[in-house]
Amino acid sequence: MSFWTILVAIIVFGLIIAIHEFGHFIAAKANGIQVNEFAIGMGPKILKFQKGETLYSLRLLPIGGFCAMEGEDVSSDNPRAYEKKKVWQRMIVVLAGAFMNIVLGFVLLIVTTCMNDLVPTRCVSQFAEVSYSTYGYNVGSWSLMQLPGNISVSSCEESGLQVGDEIISINGSYIWSITDLSYKLQTTDQNDFTLEVERNGERITLEHVVFENKLSGGRMDFKIVGEEKNPVNVIAFSFRDTVATGKLIWMTLGDLVTGKYGLHDLSGPIGTISVISEAATSGVNWAERLNSLLSLTVFITINVGIFNVLPIPGLDGSRFLFMVVEAIRRKPIQKEREAMVHLIGMAALFLLMIVISIQDISRFFA
Repeated sequence: MSFWTILVAIIVFGLIIAIHEFGHFIAAKANGIQVNEFAIGMGPKILKFQKGETLYSLRLLPIGGFCAMEGEDVSSDNPRAYEKKKVWQRMIVVLAGAFMNIVLGFVLLIVTTCMNDLVPTRCVSQFAEVSYSTYGYNVGSWSLMQLPGNISVSSCEESGLQVGDEIISINGSYIWSITDLSYKLQTTDQNDFTLEVERNGERITLEHVVFENKLSGGRMDFKIVGEEKNPVNVIAFSFRDTVATGKLIWMTLGDLVTGKYGLHDLSGPIGTISVISEAATSGVNWAERLNSLLSLTVFITINVGIFNVLPIPGLDGSRFLFMVVEAIRRKPIQKEREAMVHLIGMAALFLLMIVISIQDISRFFA
């Protein structure tokens, strides 16, 4: 990794965090909440300036950021304090960060889709084939003649899938785009699927479908149809792929909980920056490298958005959960008790981050 690729990775990671905190910031301002500081990064300030009531700062460590609102963690008599606002207004502020991360992913998907020649669909265009040559016997001249052709090596074609079929679901799981289709096929040891496809305007169920390229052994033994780009299908695909990416992340979190993935499979800020810098050099030209970088950025920013809404103490999802309880009982939980829960959660998250960062550093030197 060069200095420039690391710099690009830090900028991308900082952008993802900045977008998240900007979501909190703009929602707070829209709801009349006083914002005391808007910071990107953690640790000592390296740049800062004051504009109105808000201090804007850039900090040394690119591992987070914050939007410090009046009355967020301690009581305040200021009528524009966070705690003085209605519970639904505070809910909007808390969820706005994750929302902006997902919006960023959607916008970047529009950009990457526009960079491609065609817009992917869920329709089968052709099956995996291999060229072959046979020799036939020419009776008239008693000579051998070569008969070239192609033969299918696709197991899913033998299982009943046809060219033109639009794949709707696999094992009851709705397929949004090629992203969750590929993930579903390539991250399971199972190879006996039930498919729902749309064929000639009808929904058809196919049982015991096997996906395997009998020549290479790979699962993707078919190709999909690509459509010419237009504003409608670009936006539609980008939306569907945003949902598919979010679904993929939820599935990965589920695999983490069930033990399919362990602590050694996780990466923190250092590992993320390393992967981003590798993506920035992946490709034979600048267009491919940019596409690779943007695609990874899409995955990371949606990941950050979804992870933050998990009900883990210290994260936005936990704060939202406290507000749901407040809305139900029509009375807020004591600020000191909530602050203690978030403090313990943040301490645990920082400890986990330290462990993962040590692991990332070990990988880097390895």
